[in-house]
Amino acid sequence: MKKYDIRKICCIGAGYVGGPTMAVFANYCPNIIINVVDINKKRIDDWNSINPLKLPIFEPGLDKLILRCRDKNLFFTTDLEKSISEADMIFISVNTPTKTKGIGAGKASDLKWVEASARQIAEFSKSHTIVVEKSTLPVKTAETIKNILSSSQDVNSKDKKTFSVLSNPEFLSEGNAINDLQNPDRVLIGGEDENSINALSNIYLNWVSEKKILKTNIWSSELSKLTANAFLAQRISSINSISALCEVTGADIKQVSKAIGMDTRIGQKFLTSGPGFGGSCFQKDILNLIYLCNYYKLDEVANYWKGVIEINNWQKERISRIIVSYLFGNVSNKRIAILGFAFKGNTNDTRQSPSISICKDLIEEGAHLAIYDPKVEHSRINEDLKEIQNPNFDYQNIGNWEICSSIKEAAFESDAIVVLTEWDEFLHINWQTLIKSMRKPSWVFDTRSCINHDMAKNVGFNVWEIGNSSSINKY
Repeated sequence: MKKYDIRKICCIGAGYVGGPTMAVFANYCPNIIINVVDINKKRIDDWNSINPLKLPIFEPGLDKLILRCRDKNLFFTTDLEKSISEADMIFISVNTPTKTKGIGAGKASDLKWVEASARQIAEFSKSHTIVVEKSTLPVKTAETIKNILSSSQDVNSKDKKTFSVLSNPEFLSEGNAINDLQNPDRVLIGGEDENSINALSNIYLNWVSEKKILKTNIWSSELSKLTANAFLAQRISSINSISALCEVTGADIKQVSKAIGMDTRIGQKFLTSGPGFGGSCFQKDILNLIYLCNYYKLDEVANYWKGVIEINNWQKERISRIIVSYLFGNVSNKRIAILGFAFKGNTNDTRQSPSISICKDLIEEGAHLAIYDPKVEHSRINEDLKEIQNPNFDYQNIGNWEICSSIKEAAFESDAIVVLTEWDEFLHINWQTLIKSMRKPSWVFDTRSCINHDMAKNVGFNVWEIGNSSSINKY
């Protein structure tokens, strides 16, 4: 059996997957030179910043890995041609957003960056190259990549380019990505070429137990990623639907979650209620799954997964209605402090964050938002909120927002505080200090069940907690 010697790796895409994944690879494989390449020069400059706080991605532990490996065997560059031409193995880790127009708009994945990467690999690679799908891709994408690569092979050329394509999806939880990479539940490698599969497997064996490496055909690997995300999102929508039922029946969602989570067949993870799921993958992957099911005439299956998205959207809208209801049915010209804008704690990612939808709803109601998040850049918040599009909206009476640098600044003269992200900082709020600077009656809406409710109530706050039976149903 031929053994491929992997000496240089190229990763196309320096985003949330490519950067952290290659940092862990570099840490455990010091003899492999790794080039992370991206056409976005600012992003590459940020990865090369000497200030860890300027890294384009926040993940606990990532800065230490970057400082340890960068400029030793880990490099960030915009030199695409050189990085590809020197690589024995190339990871495609580019963005695959949902299409906004054309066939499959609103559901299918836009694969233009994947196709562009494949064409660049076909053009610049030398001899044999192992191409690895790292982006989350729909089933059969590997076929497209193979066709592009094979079309570049010139039988009359002296330089015999050959390729093998693998699927190696990531199963990262943002905010815990480094631990997920260092201690994975499983490593999934799909492909047809056993030599190439073993070459990638041998890299992981530097720190991952062989029993955790699962080898499948390439189609099973691609579908497993979509299915895993769909199942996780389904659990979130399920528990969020029950949170609403708890609020009107006298139950407590935390007690219900604990009770059902003790069933070993169900387990405890992803049973925490909140404002809805976000991030780059869950909604995109479910929409892609819906598109695939419709394409293969499995309409009943597609409708099942549509329900997961519909509950998620409903939960965000429900929370917006609750806030307005408790503030006397009117938030026009009222100042509301928003604590947390990232879609979850320990990440600066705002993609599909529930905070965006809830903030837009409140702005459209005329509220003035004072937004604080400890890790999300101010420019990112402004970018996410600037396009409020509603053809029936009276833009003359639109609310607005400001970005604050602390909890205290956001709460000053506010009518209410809305906790939308479970940052550790919010566990230790000095409620007594905050209430002195706020307007009465002072409300706290805890959509994450993450604050000290007793302390807030004791100093005079009115507190609404998601899924808590003590909340009064006014909507």
